[in-house]
Amino acid sequence: MFPVLETERLNLREITKEDTEGIFACFSNENVTRYYGEETLHHLGQAEKFVDFFSKNFEAKRGIRWGMEIKGTKGIVGTIGFNAWSSKHKRAEIGYEIHPDYWRKGYTSEALSKVLSYGFDVLGLKRIGAVVFIENEASNKLLTKIGFKKEGVLRDYIVQNGSSYDTYVYSLLKNKN
Repeated sequence: MFPVLETERLNLREITKEDTEGIFACFSNENVTRYYGEETLHHLGQAEKFVDFFSKNFEAKRGIRWGMEIKGTKGIVGTIGFNAWSSKHKRAEIGYEIHPDYWRKGYTSEALSKVLSYGFDVLGLKRIGAVVFIENEASNKLLTKIGFKKEGVLRDYIVQNGSSYDTYVYSLLKNKN
């Protein structure tokens, strides 16, 4: 059963086929994908594959991705969740994106706090990592503000649109600074 989480302003819920247009709205926007490591989507069929991917990852216990829905509205404005989830090693990587119409309103921070708590308290994770393009100032600031520690640089770690990019790697450990 997919866990539903709630924050003050958001419902974090399973992503379904009905969310295909919301997924497309995010991932067809070059302002969202430029720091995502995926090519910009050009048709709804590609968004359907994202929905399937998120579902299969959850079924296989490799990841869990929530749709971010503002309370009182219908449809998602972004997604957030864990990739590279290893229950054996008690670790995962956090990932998220939100449509630019909702940037700088605190939604991602709000969702991130809830998902991190879920990861540590319910999934039993000991480490949550993050890999972020060096140029992604907003995400780098958000992770640092929440308490993530920068561990280093992964050189030429992500290839996007034919170019290689360096990334920062971060971690947040349970019960440690």
